[in-house]
Amino acid sequence: MDATIDLGLLANFVEVADAASFSAAARALGSTTATVSRSVAKLERAVGSRLFHRTTRRVSLTTAGTALYERTARHVRALAHATKEAPEHQSEPAGVLKLTAPYDLGATFLGSVIARFTMLYPKVQVHAEFSSRVVDLAAEGFDVALRGESGRHKDTSLTARRLVPRGELSLYAAPGYLARRGSPRGLESPDHDWLVAEPLRRAFGFPATITPRVLANDFLFLRGIATSGGGIATLPSFIAQPYVASGDLVRVLPSLRVDVGGLVLLYSSTRPLARKISAFRDFMIEVMQREWVG
Repeated sequence: MDATIDLGLLANFVEVADAASFSAAARALGSTTATVSRSVAKLERAVGSRLFHRTTRRVSLTTAGTALYERTARHVRALAHATKEAPEHQSEPAGVLKLTAPYDLGATFLGSVIARFTMLYPKVQVHAEFSSRVVDLAAEGFDVALRGESGRHKDTSLTARRLVPRGELSLYAAPGYLARRGSPRGLESPDHDWLVAEPLRRAFGFPATITPRVLANDFLFLRGIATSGGGIATLPSFIAQPYVASGDLVRVLPSLRVDVGGLVLLYSSTRPLARKISAFRDFMIEVMQREWVG
């Protein structure tokens, strides 16, 4: 007996046994009698025994066929049912969508986006993990990742779909801070408290003579200090804009800005693409084009 047997052969065998007819089984399977007969013959060679008594009037299981049927029929039916009921075989997106994104995206606009997505697709459950680390999607079982576009993604197993072509960093301070300390004349102003995103200090061109009051690798942390009147922060516009709109922050030195990479959605290049992933991709593209403040 072969170590492995094609599940399709067993499925055909079970259908013939249930129908007690090759022709009836063929109709149920959407196949031909000859094809089903060849499939059963191939299975018989694999197991080394005849599985059916064949006469001109009827088909019945042999002793070996009965033993194989009793061991396999329930499992074959269960697998067929599981396949038909799998989320990706349904007519609408369904199942668990596991995503990863940076903390700042999760704490700003992404909550509203996910709420609307799950209302639009109620059969999808979203499992989100927010982290600053670069996640290995395949190894860790993630479906999609939102990442800053810092360069060309070299992993050919992933498709990178650009959601936002570019981002912008600018300087922001609370009105109370500016009323107390005045507006800076430039980055060289030593009488101001600068709140700087450490990886972007050089990009902004801060003079070496200026010592930032706070260096950090988290924009939300810097925004919190700035809104509390603690200084002038380097912030992405999407993080600062809601606070500018509410009057809690004011953009300063508007001529100074740094263009940074935009935002991409990463997902497996394997086809066919799961409906839940293609639905999320299309939804994100539409929302970002309409609502993103870059």
